[in-house]
Amino acid sequence: METEFTNNNNYKYQKAKDKVEAIKGFYGNLIAYCIVIPILAYINYNTTSFPWAIFPALGWGFGLTMNGLYAFGYNPLFGKNWEERKIKQYMQES
Repeated sequence: METEFTNNNNYKYQKAKDKVEAIKGFYGNLIAYCIVIPILAYINYNTTSFPWAIFPALGWGFGLTMNGLYAFGYNPLFGKNWEERKIKQYMQES
């Protein structure tokens, strides 16, 4: 019984650690986006009339949005606990 409790705590700790790492990665990506995109826009404004800076802003912005949705636990396709249910289902089948 003690081993099960310890394993459960280790599992919860690992899940919490993974979530914190995902959120930390999201904020690092957000800071980089907020620094790089204005620099690209400035370069674009001063070098050419074609607004090419919009493409990296939109592409990176989409990736940043998906990263944020993942980091904060919002998954519109599979729901909040889909992964947990599937893991439990496959563990019971084995």
